[in-house]
Amino acid sequence: MPFFNKKITINTINLIYCVVVRISTVESHRSIHRVRFTSCFISAKDSLISILRFLRLRFPTPALSQFGFCSTNCENYLIGAFKPSCNISITFADGKSRKQVPIKKENGQTVMVPLFQSQENISGKISIEPLQGKKVEHNGVKIELLGQIEMYFDRGNFYDFTSLVRELDVPGEIYERKTYPFEFSTVEMPYETYNGVNVRLRYVLKVTISRGYGGSIVEYQDFVVRNYTPPPEINTSIKMEVGIEDCLHIEFEYNKSKYHLKDVIIGKIYFLLVRIKIKNMDLEIRRRESTGSGANTHVETETLAKFELMDGAPVRGESIPIRLFLSPYELTPTHRNINNKFSVKYYLNLVLVDEEDRRYFKQQEITVYRLPETS
Repeated sequence: MPFFNKKITINTINLIYCVVVRISTVESHRSIHRVRFTSCFISAKDSLISILRFLRLRFPTPALSQFGFCSTNCENYLIGAFKPSCNISITFADGKSRKQVPIKKENGQTVMVPLFQSQENISGKISIEPLQGKKVEHNGVKIELLGQIEMYFDRGNFYDFTSLVRELDVPGEIYERKTYPFEFSTVEMPYETYNGVNVRLRYVLKVTISRGYGGSIVEYQDFVVRNYTPPPEINTSIKMEVGIEDCLHIEFEYNKSKYHLKDVIIGKIYFLLVRIKIKNMDLEIRRRESTGSGANTHVETETLAKFELMDGAPVRGESIPIRLFLSPYELTPTHRNINNKFSVKYYLNLVLVDEEDRRYFKQQEITVYRLPETS
């Protein structure tokens, strides 16, 4: 039996048709009880459009037309009916001169957005332009500067660690293009923008035109925050001896424990004892992202770089140099317990593989920081 039989299909089509016609009546007459009816269906807009698109794919147009129903017209009406009655644009005061950096949106597209750092002033203007022949009735206009953390397992719920509000307008009506200046002075933005595997931290300007009956009109503008750290006063080297008793004994050394994003890892591997047949040796850069806390902690590890140090069997007393540039890789600074939500740490992982494909490895944490950029 097909997933939709004829009777169910007719009933579904009639239901959606009635909803669309009813919404049309509401928009025309705008009576109080019908306005409430409209607002109930605004939240279901996407669901209705999805059903309409499914019906158009599942059943050919002639089959739908025999019931007096056109899914394309209904879909076009729904999209138009719920389209905002105005256009909102957000412009930064120094947008043309300020550095722009790429950021990946949820839809996968990459866009260029302004770059800021903590304690900077963020200012600009908001333009609201009603569509031709329409007016915008509102209960007030405001702009918010938000710093948010979103866990991907809890998508849609944001944890605000920074929240600033500026009221731009009192309740009224907008008939033509209107511009509002805004400014947030010396904004405290303690954390960097971050897009990870299971979490993202973002900064956004949010403009809200509050309306009662038709739902508020909201516009967002992302921007990126990067914070810079001076070189550490103390930066000790890493030196360790590891091995397998009576089989393998090596000593490795890295020139320091803290690296900036454009730094070079310099070191050496020294073989003190070799009684197993080593096939090759690699050095990996790994990023470990931890989200949640306690029993709900989730850890995701990525290998960002794999650098071959040696191909072939070493002998006792042999020394292998290390010189690994960090600039080609998409690293971020180390993040430790950001707002009690997540951490990001980096590790150097030394991997040896013998002729029987057994793997021996030793992992060492390093700290990554961002140096002030020079123009």
